[in-house]
Amino acid sequence: MKNTLQLLDEQTALDLRSYLTRAKKMDPKGTVRLRAFGTLLTAYVAPLFTGNILEDGPTVLGLRTMELKSETEINILVPIQAVLDRIAFELEKPATAERFIFDLESTERVPWAGVSPPRTGWVGAGVLAEHILTNVARKGIAEVAETIPESVGGPIAARIRAEVWGRAIDLNSKVPAGAAFAAAGLGFLVKDQDVPVFHSQGWVRLSSDFGHVLSKEAKHF
Repeated sequence: MKNTLQLLDEQTALDLRSYLTRAKKMDPKGTVRLRAFGTLLTAYVAPLFTGNILEDGPTVLGLRTMELKSETEINILVPIQAVLDRIAFELEKPATAERFIFDLESTERVPWAGVSPPRTGWVGAGVLAEHILTNVARKGIAEVAETIPESVGGPIAARIRAEVWGRAIDLNSKVPAGAAFAAAGLGFLVKDQDVPVFHSQGWVRLSSDFGHVLSKEAKHF
């Protein structure tokens, strides 16, 4: 099934390219979920997710919103690379009113597609300093690298990653370390700027001017 959307302008296309390029570095075979109601497009990615319902690791979603040139209604899953290829093609076109029109086909099936964060009910729960989130991300990356030998893969490696990234940053916020990892990797953190934290129905959200990270509240410290 084809789904058509048109990005507002070139800057919107460049912003989407930057976001998806970062997401692809975190998951080279990654998928993006594009949802639109009216002229607001939401682009979800999953830098961290479990492969099946039996795994206990965190699912961490990145979210960035952008404007469309005209109203549409879509909900599709497509490879990140397919969208990046289309953006590159559109950027080479002359500047006309027919630029940045995407006809995308929903072909992907991914474990995290059924994960639906709350859309309402978010309550502020303070802020976390950028340097805290950045340090958590760096320490987590180092711990994963040091703990998982190159010869170890599969369930053992998945369990170690789940333990590291599912751990709460602190007892109060219940933000999992994986959320810090996603916020840093997706380019949502700005040096020395605090990041607001919100909670709703067992979920936690980090929100900056550049995007949002959503995950279930961490259950262990």
